Amino acid sequence: MASTPRPYLRIPESANTVSVSVIDTTSSIKGVDAWKFVSPSFPGHEYLATPCFSFLIEHRAQHRSLLFDLGVRKDWWNYSPFLINRFRNGGYTINVEKSVREILQENCFDAAKLEAVVWSHWHFDHIGNVNEFDKSTALIVGPGFKKNLLPAYPTNPDSALLESDFEGRNLVELQMSSDLWIGEMEAVDYFGDGSLYFLNSPGHAHGHICALARVTADPPSFILMGGDSYHHAGELRPSPYMPLPLIIEPNPFSPMTLSSCPGALFEPILRDGDRARPIYEPSAQTKVQTHLDPKKAINTIQKLQQADVHDNILMVAAHDESLLDILDFYPKKANDFMQKGWVKQARWRFLRDFAKAVGYEGDVDGKSNWAPVA
Repeated sequence: MASTPRPYLRIPESANTVSVSVIDTTSSIKGVDAWKFVSPSFPGHEYLATPCFSFLIEHRAQHRSLLFDLGVRKDWWNYSPFLINRFRNGGYTINVEKSVREILQENCFDAAKLEAVVWSHWHFDHIGNVNEFDKSTALIVGPGFKKNLLPAYPTNPDSALLESDFEGRNLVELQMSSDLWIGEMEAVDYFGDGSLYFLNSPGHAHGHICALARVTADPPSFILMGGDSYHHAGELRPSPYMPLPLIIEPNPFSPMTLSSCPGALFEPILRDGDRARPIYEPSAQTKVQTHLDPKKAINTIQKLQQADVHDNILMVAAHDESLLDILDFYPKKANDFMQKGWVKQARWRFLRDFAKAVGYEGDVDGKSNWAPVA
């Protein structure tokens, strides 16, 4: 079927860039039920993959650096009592080998010079432990954070956040400008030179934001840090701009073989048989609220699809397991992703999660077991 023309994203031209490194935070959570986050359900994909990515953003010309998200704090048992009770009752298995600060120090990065930590949103697998960083390091949050999420624990005993995260630290709440839009998303030009934008991306949580970093100028290329705007690439693809292809290359089940597979294999899991509609959508179930506003979450995804179709934009959500064997992680940079062909390699890799659902009985490369630990 014909695809909808690629939309013009209205990204202002700029010769300024930042450097982005994707950090594998070594934190993971097992036992996260897929049905709580995405719909419909498929056999063989009962649990969501939850590696946790952080991003080091460096503006060399201005000598400034940020961290976007922190993953899970190493001493996770020191989260608020509200969260500890949730862990106890939810059946999760949390594992964290190193904190983000430890990872930075191992690679000789001076964390004392870090300008700010940015939270894509306030959920525990993104906020880490900001107190590992000096009080001179600001904390940046999205619109509506203060109104909806403060005060924190212990003033509010039911809060997932800790007052100690904010004490003595500059808490900066972004104010989106109606004068600047990237595609259909309100944006803030953080450094003021077109190298880094924060994007308003409501739906999953109060104050949710994404980041769009220009990593090369000629030709322009960008890394979009998606946070939890989507929890699985099947919420993003296929799309009206990028329908399920007739031939999928590389083969999502065995990408290293350089083979292909027919797109028709996945027709049984398409919603209403529509090759231009994502396989998943954010779950609207009410038994356990995982999305603040599922309709707004869907709307945000539709806006992100406009970026996803562009070959010069690398989409990196916080928990995208399909990227683990594609990306070069910190201390390496991700700026040269176009030269390395990461977008093409990653685009349909997520389909391997549906092997059982489509009756594929062969080996599946790179897929881990995210079921609860007995």
